[in-house]
Amino acid sequence: MSDKKVSSKLIEGKARPRGKFPHVKRVGDFIFVSGTSSRLPDNTFAGVEVDEMGTTNLDIRTQTRAVIENIGGILSSVGADLSDVIDVTSFLVNMNDFGGYNEVYAEYFDYNGPTRTTVAVHQLPHPHLLIEIKAIAYKPVD
Repeated sequence: MSDKKVSSKLIEGKARPRGKFPHVKRVGDFIFVSGTSSRLPDNTFAGVEVDEMGTTNLDIRTQTRAVIENIGGILSSVGADLSDVIDVTSFLVNMNDFGGYNEVYAEYFDYNGPTRTTVAVHQLPHPHLLIEIKAIAYKPVD
């Protein structure tokens, strides 16, 4: 495949990946979004509150919304949007969060949306992360 049909990109204004990989890779008409979390550009996390006593409260709904919005922003940088997503893989640290995650997911996608797989994982790269999502989109190159 020629280099003209394959491109990788880091997105300015998004949290920099914690490894040597792009936010997004386009291969012809397919767009692959790397695993995305609720991490913000300043390295804080949406859906995390720490009270004055140091107690941490993690909110799966807020994190899920932030992850999907991050994916939407990444897709827009390559001329696509969430309606172009054809497959989603979600990683949850705790399946007890499935209900809240599923509720927010349904705000963005329905039965005509992408195929989806949700798996439980032992942990994610930061203890404040409850969820990570990777996505594949299809958007014909103009």
